[in-house]
Amino acid sequence: MSATRSLVVASNNAGKLREFRELLEPLAWEVTSQAEHGISAVEETGLTFVENALLKARAACLGSGLPALADDSGLAVTALGGAPGIYSARYSGAQGDDRISNDRANNDKLLKALADVPEGQRGAHYHCVLVYMRHAEDPVPIIVQGSWPGEILSLPRGEGGFGYDPLFWVPEQGLSVAELSSELKNRISHRGRALAALLEQLER
Repeated sequence: MSATRSLVVASNNAGKLREFRELLEPLAWEVTSQAEHGISAVEETGLTFVENALLKARAACLGSGLPALADDSGLAVTALGGAPGIYSARYSGAQGDDRISNDRANNDKLLKALADVPEGQRGAHYHCVLVYMRHAEDPVPIIVQGSWPGEILSLPRGEGGFGYDPLFWVPEQGLSVAELSSELKNRISHRGRALAALLEQLER
């Protein structure tokens, strides 16, 4: 694989961008965000993670002229029938520019939704779909998925991460995601697993 690749990440989420840059750093790829190319966030009209990731990747390719990597990910809670799912980032309806406030509102709504669900019945998965598209008309984009099982806590723990990380308990680590080091999170997370699968595909 070439030591220098240019790639635009189809996301304005600072947390995701940081994770992607850390995960791709060993490969010496030049990673830019869609904002650096003046590309606005695309409307996520898909009904699945795959559909939304495809929409985002194609828009980033069109706007940048570069290969694009798009992520659509979220939290699926078993007791809530898979919610918040594709609506994870906007679960509470908060759409402001303050990511911390939005995350807090989403976490608050999730805790209320699970208020009557006892411990042991609060299983959940983080899901991530990655789409790598070489150009906007790529007929065979690479699509990979990663998932990460855990449980939802009744109170937030930890200061790291973003999104639902303070509420997502990883039993084998005995910690919430927000308490994990970024290195460990990148290695074992849904996004890390999906990216490992993507790199395996690219190397073929």
